[in-house]
Amino acid sequence: MPFVDIRLAGAVTRAQKAALVADITQSLVERLGKPAAAVQINITELSLENYAAGGQLLADRTPAPSDREDAIAADTPR
Repeated sequence: MPFVDIRLAGAVTRAQKAALVADITQSLVERLGKPAAAVQINITELSLENYAAGGQLLADRTPAPSDREDAIAADTPR
């Protein structure tokens, strides 16, 4: 049973996560011959204020949405 852990810095929409999960699952089915039902995927979203690279918080390096609501709003049908 394959286990995949994904850590993403910043907000990601539900649609983006669904597409990512589908792609990874399909890759493991095709490349490793694993059944799709056996693929386990965990996605952890890291706040840009809680992740640093090169000695600097990502929140201080890149323009970021004010909060997760921006990503959720983008994923909400109108």
